[in-house]
Amino acid sequence: MADTLTTRTEVPIEVSQFYTRTLMDRAIPALLHNRFAQVRDIPANAGTNVINFRKYGALTAQTTALTEGVTPSGKQLSTTDITATVLYYGDYVTITDKVLYETYDPILTEAAEVLGEQAGDSLDQLCRAVIAAGTTVQYASTATATNEVSAAMTLTRAEIKEAVRTLRGNNAKPITAMVDPSTGYNTTPIGRSFVGIISEDTLYDLDDATGWIPVEKYPNKSNVMEDEVGSCGNVRFIMSTNAGISPAGGVAGNDVHYTLIFGQNAYAQTRISGHAMQNIVKPLGSAGTADPLNQRTTSGWKAAYVAKILEQGFIVRIEHGVSA
Repeated sequence: MADTLTTRTEVPIEVSQFYTRTLMDRAIPALLHNRFAQVRDIPANAGTNVINFRKYGALTAQTTALTEGVTPSGKQLSTTDITATVLYYGDYVTITDKVLYETYDPILTEAAEVLGEQAGDSLDQLCRAVIAAGTTVQYASTATATNEVSAAMTLTRAEIKEAVRTLRGNNAKPITAMVDPSTGYNTTPIGRSFVGIISEDTLYDLDDATGWIPVEKYPNKSNVMEDEVGSCGNVRFIMSTNAGISPAGGVAGNDVHYTLIFGQNAYAQTRISGHAMQNIVKPLGSAGTADPLNQRTTSGWKAAYVAKILEQGFIVRIEHGVSA
């Protein structure tokens, strides 16, 4: 006589799929456009959100000999003021009490991390938009405008050398320090060089370029920058999928990529001291009568930020194609 079995037919599976509580990594770009900016914050409660960058003009060389007993006329100092206005940016998510009570995940912790990544990405793109709009532009090969750049006009050693010549001709100095990405404020020393920001597609072409040295072949790796991928022509390159691009802007509707090469003090970023970045969490019921049953909590970020080019001649935008 067969046994009477109580099987999964009578007792259905409680959870249709096994849920792993180890969450997957999120794909986010390398955030690097802010790392080489001067940091000039406005003190809190300073009565303004406008910062003024001032520089004094260089005096022309004096090559005429003095005449005995005659006082020369002398020179006048000149100044240039550049202003920037700090604006506020932010975003948030709303989470219900049901999610908080029932989910496996540490939802508020995860929300803070996701929002933090969004905040960093947002400020990186804001900085990129400013510095990629500089007026010192170099078009690859024979192109003279963005819509003349073809996919075959890739970034080469010759293009890099031309950009470096432009920077040196403008008296730009190589970079010797960057803002530490782990703190967003303190500086970290790096080897003396100009710095270039490239896309992953540009790196694909540079890997086969004459004179390209991948970071794996550096004789000394002690001061390699985070996200550095190689060097060529006295330029050290860092790579990000956030690098600038003009979608379908080329001669045949191809994407035109922007490689930015710059020296010291090319641009700056400004925040309000103490309010550069805030994580703001409003717990259940904190809205008072607007949330009478304690059903909603929010987590968000708010940042005060502006970026500004200080010296147009210290940053070159190379517009070129990519073969990938």
